[in-house]
Amino acid sequence: MARIIDIKADRQTALEAGCAALAEGFAIAIPTETVYGLAADATNPAAITRIYETKGRPRFNPLICHMADLAMAETYAEFDPISRALAETFWPGPLTLVLPLKSGTAIHALATAGLDSVGIRIPKGFTGDLIRAFGRPLAAPSANTSGKVSATSAAHVEVDLGAKIPLILDAGASAVGVESTIVKVENGELRLLRPGGLPVKEIERVVGKHLLRSKKAAAAIEAPGMLASHYAPGAAVRLEATALEPGEALIAFGPDGVAGAEQAAMVLNLSPRGDLSEAAANLFDYMKKADASGAATIAFSPIPDEGLGEAINDRLRRAAAPRE
Repeated sequence: MARIIDIKADRQTALEAGCAALAEGFAIAIPTETVYGLAADATNPAAITRIYETKGRPRFNPLICHMADLAMAETYAEFDPISRALAETFWPGPLTLVLPLKSGTAIHALATAGLDSVGIRIPKGFTGDLIRAFGRPLAAPSANTSGKVSATSAAHVEVDLGAKIPLILDAGASAVGVESTIVKVENGELRLLRPGGLPVKEIERVVGKHLLRSKKAAAAIEAPGMLASHYAPGAAVRLEATALEPGEALIAFGPDGVAGAEQAAMVLNLSPRGDLSEAAANLFDYMKKADASGAATIAFSPIPDEGLGEAINDRLRRAAAPRE
């Protein structure tokens, strides 16, 4: 099983152990403010291969490359004025920018799935310091089996991937709870590839224009989180539930009750007061708990499709999508 190091108890040991494992080409679990990531050296093809093998992730699905700061990001990618303004405003934080790769970049094509662009994010807290100490970007998708519910704690990672990786760096529960928002500038327009932990309205406020949203499924995967079926528990998922069927697990939102809740296998509430930030932070943990109840179906109450609710509903629609 993986060694688990409590960062709050021994930050220096965590940094040293993390750098050593990464230098040896291992994939390790790292904490970020969004979710836990499965990280490896983005310049090392053998290390990147370990990410795909550990997760069972399709290799056509690109990986986000995490950097220590804007200066590091500028050595690997080209920044247009809009992307630079967003980076200066929201980094470090839950925003990923898809940018053109610089020629001769050291980021390996396995990390970008062969695309001529790369998704870059600068995480808050310990992981930024780890990348700075390591000196190279880290490719890091969420630390879970591909297509399943993302991990928001070291315990989640241990249950899912603990037998497959050497190290889990534990910083407690992820504060945001859903993955980063991903955007891309094309011909001076900004396109939303994945809603996430940074509400779209905050991005629109900075750029002074509306983000373009695709009206249909993308023909090509340009960024993580674009697969139709993703973030799925073992149980089936039913959305917009206003009444419960006997034996279903219920994940509610807000103060209003749901008819038939007394027959539920389990009842959890993402935020009894209707706070979308609290709901996002609880989402994946509650999905895992409801899945463990043994219910064949998890029913979700309606969630407003605004602010962080857009990211929550995106994850739920993909969790409820038909599975191969």
